Amino acid sequence: MLGIKFDKPWEVAAVELPMPRPKEGEALIKVKAAGICGSDIGAFRGTNPLVSYPRVIGHEVAGEVVSIPENDRGIKAGDHVIADPYLYCAACYPCSIGRTNCCESLRVLGVHCEGGMAEFFAHPANMLVKVPDDMPWELVPLAEPLTIALHGIHRAGLKPGERIAISGAGPIGLLAAMAALEYGAVPVLIDPVKERLEFSKKLGVPHVVHLGADDLAEKLREYTDGRGAEVVMEASGAASAIVAALDIVSNAGRVILTGWPKNETALDTAKITRKELDIRGARTSAGEFEEAVGLIHSGRVDVKAILTKTVSLEEAPNAIVDIEKNPGNYLKVNVML
Repeated sequence: MLGIKFDKPWEVAAVELPMPRPKEGEALIKVKAAGICGSDIGAFRGTNPLVSYPRVIGHEVAGEVVSIPENDRGIKAGDHVIADPYLYCAACYPCSIGRTNCCESLRVLGVHCEGGMAEFFAHPANMLVKVPDDMPWELVPLAEPLTIALHGIHRAGLKPGERIAISGAGPIGLLAAMAALEYGAVPVLIDPVKERLEFSKKLGVPHVVHLGADDLAEKLREYTDGRGAEVVMEASGAASAIVAALDIVSNAGRVILTGWPKNETALDTAKITRKELDIRGARTSAGEFEEAVGLIHSGRVDVKAILTKTVSLEEAPNAIVDIEKNPGNYLKVNVML
C-alpha cells in the first residue's frame, strides 16, 4: 500500500508500505481522508522534538472499518469512523481520573508511532469514534483539531456571555472562536495577520485585534467594558502572547495555554497573585470527539470554511513542501484517498 513517510527532516515521499496486520483489540481501517497538521510541518522541518524518524505521519485520520473485534462502542465493519490518535496507558494517575491526554506514557499517531496517512492502518477498536454515514469525508478529519479547541474551552469552563480573547488566528484559534460562539460566548480574535482577522469576521467573530496596528490593551478594554476578558486562550505559542495574556485577562479570570512555546517564558507572577488568576494548560483532547463530530455534522461549527484545499495521497508530499514554504497561503489541507 501507499503511505506518506518522513525518512528524516526535509525528506518526504509517498512510499510503498507493508499492509498493516491488526493486533489483538485493533481494527483495520481503509483510510478515506487524513489531515495535514501544523505539527506535521514541524516534523518535516525537524523542529518537533517529540518526533522520531523514519516516521509515517498522520494523526487526523478518518476511514471505513474493514474488520474490527467486538467493542463497547457498537462499531462494526462498514462503519465510518475517525481515530482518536492519543494512545494512553489506562494505568497511570492521570488516566485513572479520566485525563488520558496527560498520560505519563502518552503516544501520538505520526509522532511516537506510525500514523495513518496511508491507504490502510490499524488502530485500537476502543479508540475509534463513529461518524454519520452522510458526513462528507473531507470534513471528518477536521474533528480532530476541533477537539483541541473544545478542550481549551472546557478547561476554561467558558460560560454564555463571557468574553474570550483568543491569541492566534490559525486553525485552532479560528475553531475555538467558532466554538465559543456556539457556547454563547463573545470571542475576540488576536493576530498580526490582517487577512486572517478579516476572514474571521466572515465566520461571525465580532471583535478582532490587529497586532502591530491596534493597541491590544486598549482594544480589550473597549470590547470588555473596561474589565478585561474573563477568559484568555493562548493558541499561538508566541512568548509575547503568553505574557500579554496576564495583562488582558480580567481580575479573577482564567488563562488557558493551548499553544506550544518554543522556549521558556518569564511571567510576572505578581499579576497572577494580584488578579487571582487561574492559569491552566490545555493539551490535546480527552473525550471531545463525539461533541466535535456533532458540531460539524449539524453545521453549528463550519469547519469547511477553514479547509483550504484537498489533495490526493500522491500529491501530499508536494503539498507538505509548499505549506512549509508558504504557510500564509493555507489553513487546513486534507488528503483524500
